[in-house]
Amino acid sequence: MATDSTTYPKTKANTVNRYKHQATYDVETIHSIVNSTPVLHVSFVPDPTTPMPIVLPMIGQMGLFPGSPDEDWKCYLHGYVSSRLMNLADAAIKLGEPGLPLCVAATKVDGFVLTLTPNSHNYNYRSAVLQGFATIVDDADEKLWAMQLITNSVVPERYENTRVPPDGAEMQSTRILKLTITGASGKVREGVPNDERKDMKREDVLDSVWTGVIPVYEKLGEPQVGPYNRAKKVPDHVTNFVDKENALREKYAVDAAHKPAPVKRVKKGEEE
Repeated sequence: MATDSTTYPKTKANTVNRYKHQATYDVETIHSIVNSTPVLHVSFVPDPTTPMPIVLPMIGQMGLFPGSPDEDWKCYLHGYVSSRLMNLADAAIKLGEPGLPLCVAATKVDGFVLTLTPNSHNYNYRSAVLQGFATIVDDADEKLWAMQLITNSVVPERYENTRVPPDGAEMQSTRILKLTITGASGKVREGVPNDERKDMKREDVLDSVWTGVIPVYEKLGEPQVGPYNRAKKVPDHVTNFVDKENALREKYAVDAAHKPAPVKRVKKGEEE
């Protein structure tokens, strides 16, 4: 999908209808949410005659292959050669279709927002949804590039600090799906609690109910030595990643807990 390089165009399929004031179509924001989420949830319909969707947890990353003929970033998903998803994508191309229709979702929770009433409790969060058509990456250079991209998305510099390149058996058993995006949107909630005006006028409630935000972030633990490890020390690319990532995650969650609450801008006929 061609973009103006800063936003994804709004379409019927990707326009956010609820809490529009928290919606975003910003390319950089959406890509950053996808790329910082360890597990993506990929939805597809395996059999059109039985429209029951399947959702798979997968590892993936947004990326722009240097040899790509266009300037549109794709979502690369790592999988096994004989998986149903790969077979369906292969079959779709053979049938002359643009690829297998997929929906990819990424969500990060940054805080529990505790308010005066149960109804107004919320999360600080970041979420993104991608829609598009997936095809199998057949080009050897692009496939190897995508494998490196996905490996380094787990721990930066990990790919080049392992036994590489992958051997023939590994290349044959691994398949990479490339999602060409037809639509994308995101939603972000940051900020302090926000209660209804009627409750903010009740002194008895304000005096008795604690309100605030519990920051939420995944903490990376101390690297543990494997049973056959012979390296004398944990490499710098691992320890540096753990320290830096923990600091960044905590800072984001704590900062988000102190930002102003999102301001609703409800127009006539628009859902809240």
